[in-house]
Amino acid sequence: MKHGKKYNESVKLVDSAKLYEVAEACDLVCKTAKAKFDETVELHIRLGVDSRHADQQVRGAVVLPNGTGKTVRTLVFTKGEKIKEAEEAGADFIADDDTVKKIQDGWMDFDVVIASPDMMGVVGRLGKVLGPRGLMPNPKAGTVTPEIGKAIADAKAGKIEYRLDKTNIIHCPIGKASFGMDKLSENLEALMSAIVKAKPAAAKGQYIKSCVVTSTMGPGVKINPAKYGA
Repeated sequence: MKHGKKYNESVKLVDSAKLYEVAEACDLVCKTAKAKFDETVELHIRLGVDSRHADQQVRGAVVLPNGTGKTVRTLVFTKGEKIKEAEEAGADFIADDDTVKKIQDGWMDFDVVIASPDMMGVVGRLGKVLGPRGLMPNPKAGTVTPEIGKAIADAKAGKIEYRLDKTNIIHCPIGKASFGMDKLSENLEALMSAIVKAKPAAAKGQYIKSCVVTSTMGPGVKINPAKYGA
């Protein structure tokens, strides 16, 4: 695979055989993010679990201390008095009778879907559309809740959901390259702490196999997983 000049220059700054400490890794990611836009920084964690088993699933949500750097558009399914609560909390869209059909027809101008429990019968009809996109509300992620206002505030403050994929890896954004080393390090540590706490009781052996942090257009930087009990 051929890479551009900027990428090749960035690769020279990273020792592919070295396991970096968090602060140094985040600093390197900022230095290697050379695109003209503000690159998103992502963390990829390979876990020593088997996603094929229900008792080894790893899923949850965490509010990043410094947010994600992204403006989050929230779509809320609720009714009655909760509608006013959602509006006061800053919901971008309140679902009405036409919303289900709009989504089924392709409307997707939102980033997070939040629902009160009494509306899951309606939201359930959108499972085949929202599910594959990772947008289906879920109690474990805090997006199915009677506390609509809090859920909206958390989403806009930088709440992200982490979930194990079929290859036993978790992929999550932890901010923007413009955040700098300190803010990215804080966000990374918050996410890692949540994932370590979410370790399934059925998981045996080494839990954190590897961690790699990277920017959208930059090379991956390996993090030493030893501090997380690896």
